[in-house]
Amino acid sequence: KMKKNLFLIFILTFCILSCKNDRSKITTDLVTNHLSAFSENSSRPKLFVKQEKFSFGNVYAGEIVEHSFLVKNIGDKDLLIGDAKASCGCTVPKWPKKPLLPNEEAYIEVVFNTSGRSGKQNKTITLLTNAVPNTTVLQIQGNIINKKDSL
Repeated sequence: KMKKNLFLIFILTFCILSCKNDRSKITTDLVTNHLSAFSENSSRPKLFVKQEKFSFGNVYAGEIVEHSFLVKNIGDKDLLIGDAKASCGCTVPKWPKKPLLPNEEAYIEVVFNTSGRSGKQNKTITLLTNAVPNTTVLQIQGNIINKKDSL
């Protein structure tokens, strides 16, 4: 039994020492440079946004305003919009859950509740997609005026 235990310890020690991990040779190029995962000629989805910024102008506090951003897949593979994250709880985006086929258009609908807000506002909606680049930022802007201030 003692010989068996010594043999197991020897094998484990050998395995641990032979699995030398030289992290200095590992790079993160494929992770940080997403373009390296594609060849120049590879097909992929590509998101086009007709207008990435929209201004509501002056609006009264308490109003709920909406805007729809036109998006299009100008690539040659299906485009998936996995998520749309707003910078604030006062801004709610709705986006298509089904893939956009090549050349297909859709709308990202954004609802902005001005209650409790005043002055200049700049809110963002970050789209997470399978396109390159995989994030696209949309912006809505406006100036919130209190009704009593406008008299």
